[in-house]
This record gives sequence, structure tokens and C-alpha cells, in this order.
Amino acid sequence: MFKQIPPFTKETAIKKVRLAENAWNSCNPEKVSLAYSLNSRWRNRDQFINGRSAIISFLTNQWKKELEYRLIKELWAYSDNRIGVRFAYEWHDHKNQWYRSYGNECWAFDSDGLMYERYASINDISIRLEDRLFFWDCYLPRPENYKSLSEFGL
Repeated sequence: MFKQIPPFTKETAIKKVRLAENAWNSCNPEKVSLAYSLNSRWRNRDQFINGRSAIISFLTNQWKKELEYRLIKELWAYSDNRIGVRFAYEWHDHKNQWYRSYGNECWAFDSDGLMYERYASINDISIRLEDRLFFWDCYLPRPENYKSLSEFGL
């Protein structure tokens, strides 16, 4: 797989965002963690996470709660070593209540293309089953021809 490293162009930033989306859709914490530096720092909602092992622990716990997780990310902005992303994902809890979570992320990368900072602001909205939009097989990447956030009007 071609590794996207800074400085980013629009094309490489879009590829970096899609690689991240695909990894997160796998719901595999170890796989996802490999995109982050060993000492990566996160703010995710109200939690502060430091280091790859803490990222694995955080994601393991997240995906025990957020079931049938499906995520779409979209490039918002980029510069030499930074990318801004907006995203939405759908999931349900153990009571079968569905949610759509909306958010923005600010990413910073080292010269090897590993993310060393991730700041995420996320809001969860409960939705009815019939209001779901994201339908593809869990743990797989979103199909290439599937709608984007902009195409959904999100």
C-alpha cells in the first residue's frame, strides 16, 4: 500500500482520509493504531488519550459499545502536514438504539506520515432505524461508488 506522507497535495490528502476511513471501518484497534505515532496525542470528545497502546484500549472499548459501526470521512482542508476532516458514522447500542455521530477532526503528521496529533469533536444524535443511511457490510471499507457525506447532504 502506498503510504501518504507530507507535504500533502489535495490528491494525497484525499487518499490519506480514505485510508483512515477504511481502517476505522475494520473496527480493528491494532490495525487502526498503526497509523499513529507511538506517542500520538488525542482528544476524543472529553477524553485525552496518549500513546498507541492507549489508542488500542480506547478503540477496543469504543467498538464494544458502538455496534455495527459504519463511517464516512470527507476531506475538509489540508496543508503541508495537517488535514482537517469532517465525518459521520452510524452505530447502535446494546439496546438496539441507532445513532448517527457527526464530527470534525484535526490531524497533524510527522515526516513518516504517522499521525502524532488528533483532535476530534463529536456529537451523537439518536435516529430511527428507518432513518439510517449507511448500509454496507460491517468491517469492510465503504464501497467506492457509495455516496459521500456531501452527496447525502450531511
